[in-house]
Amino acid sequence: MPATGQSHIRIARPSRDLVAAEHFWVSGLGLSVLFRAESEGGPDEHDLLMVGWPDASWHLELVQDAAVEPRPTEEDLLVVYLDEQVPQAVLSRLEAHGGKRVRSRNPYWDAWGATIQDPDGYRLVLSTRGWTNS
Repeated sequence: MPATGQSHIRIARPSRDLVAAEHFWVSGLGLSVLFRAESEGGPDEHDLLMVGWPDASWHLELVQDAAVEPRPTEEDLLVVYLDEQVPQAVLSRLEAHGGKRVRSRNPYWDAWGATIQDPDGYRLVLSTRGWTNS
């Protein structure tokens, strides 16, 4: 079956600390834990945490592997389009759960939302805009 607009997307990233990452993404943003696997210490094994909204067509896979270090840039963004103002309560909760509010390298995101750095240094943008493909 070919990929379509209905195909599920997995966004995979390395993480230094899955406990801190879960704290941010689940307790902070409100995603759910979809799957978890812990390594038994064998070669080529790693700890894994998948988070997302159960009804979404995407999820975030976080992998903790001593051989792979996160290397985020200022342009590694996960953008969530809210189509409304970013609730201050959500920003406060993300900061209380390990996030750090940062200015975006691209001023567009500061004008149209808020950028929060997760515990691994990757950036989440909560955009006040709605998504349109036109």
